[in-house]
Amino acid sequence: MTEKEKALAGLEFVRGDADLKKARDRAEELCFHLNQTLPSQQAKRTQILRDLLPHVQEGFFVKPPFICEYGEYITAGKNFFVNYNCKLMDGGKITFGDDILIGPDCTFVTAHHPVDPVKRNAGIQQFKNITVGNNVWFGAGVLVLPGVTIGNNCVIGAGSVVNKDIPSNTMAAGNPCRVIKKL
Repeated sequence: MTEKEKALAGLEFVRGDADLKKARDRAEELCFHLNQTLPSQQAKRTQILRDLLPHVQEGFFVKPPFICEYGEYITAGKNFFVNYNCKLMDGGKITFGDDILIGPDCTFVTAHHPVDPVKRNAGIQQFKNITVGNNVWFGAGVLVLPGVTIGNNCVIGAGSVVNKDIPSNTMAAGNPCRVIKKL
């Protein structure tokens, strides 16, 4: 099994795989071009985003600056809105349902690094997928950590650090993020 195959299977792998680097370099260039477009160049932005995020359905709108690691591992349903300065670190899959609102300065991270310094220094890492249901709103500055699942109809309060699953129909906030109330 190649390091890329291990990474995509969610297994521990050694970073530095040439195929993964090539895909990251492609996404970095597309993000750069997206982030250099003028606001009046909406058609150009849309085309770049279609190339960068091939698995996002209609009704999406992404406000630059925007950064992702690969792009091809991000899936989103209909009506996907991403505000300024979003970072989707999609070594692992990041899956969004329909009707998603992401506030400014939000970050979603799928890379998990070992606590063991020997493994970490050897370049071992693992990608853990993030899954978000339908009709979810993320306030400004939310950080979603590897392996988290957020249910349907949730509100995640501004500045939250989501380090564990959040059940459907809840409002959650804080660091660490916790359920505040049922919706």
